[in-house]
Amino acid sequence: MSKNKINNKISIIGCGWLGLPLAKQLIENGLDVKGSTTSDKKLKGLSEHGITPFLIQLSETKIEGNVTEFLNNSETLIINIPPGLRRNPSKNHVSEIKLLIKQIEESGIKNVLYISSTSVYTSEFTFPIITEETKPNATSISGKQLIEIENILKNNSAFNTTILRFAGLFDGDRHPGKMLSGRKHISNPKAPVNLIHKNDCISIITQLIEKNLWNDVFNACYPSHPTKVQYYKQYCITHNLEFPEYNTEDTSIGKIIDTSKLAQLLKYEYKTGL
Repeated sequence: MSKNKINNKISIIGCGWLGLPLAKQLIENGLDVKGSTTSDKKLKGLSEHGITPFLIQLSETKIEGNVTEFLNNSETLIINIPPGLRRNPSKNHVSEIKLLIKQIEESGIKNVLYISSTSVYTSEFTFPIITEETKPNATSISGKQLIEIENILKNNSAFNTTILRFAGLFDGDRHPGKMLSGRKHISNPKAPVNLIHKNDCISIITQLIEKNLWNDVFNACYPSHPTKVQYYKQYCITHNLEFPEYNTEDTSIGKIIDTSKLAQLLKYEYKTGL
């Protein structure tokens, strides 16, 4: 972990559901923010929020858009782009990030905050308690690619890298309870829930940047872990939704994400519960 004095310029690649409100918060905190989108229609909206907008599209073979200008004169880059393997299972997200890293090396960026996921840890029958000391062991294609990207970034000496692994993200509009409502034969009813509200994600990111906490790895998850069947039943009751139905005959697999390292280092108290 290292601490360096920073300037007030930051670039965020991926100003969507999480990145846009994050950018707005950073601007409120006095930072000068450049933000990227893959949609030409969203450029005006970014600009209206005080974000210097860029149209940038990563692919396995090239980067479209003025990535040089997007990175230049910024000291910190937040990489906030999911692998996108649900829509394109054969995509090589690692290749996309490798191309971006070449641009980072040439830009003078000093610090990289990589938004990763606790999906780098596999679920097990024993519901293991996962800390930052737990070796990532995902078997999914997406999880394996995230692990590879994390390692490539951490091993690059051209810049500092902090890895931030979020559990399942939600807010009032986007919640897994709404997606599960009414579904049948859902697996893993006794598995622990690992979720974190978008507002806490934004608060944690801003604090890591403000405190200049680089060359480290953090898990971030709300510290309560009810079982899925308990939690989503109560969520559906509260929101007047149809209950999901679980397959109770199968043995559940899961994990418990421990976030005490982050809480202790930042003296962080979660703002939004489950």
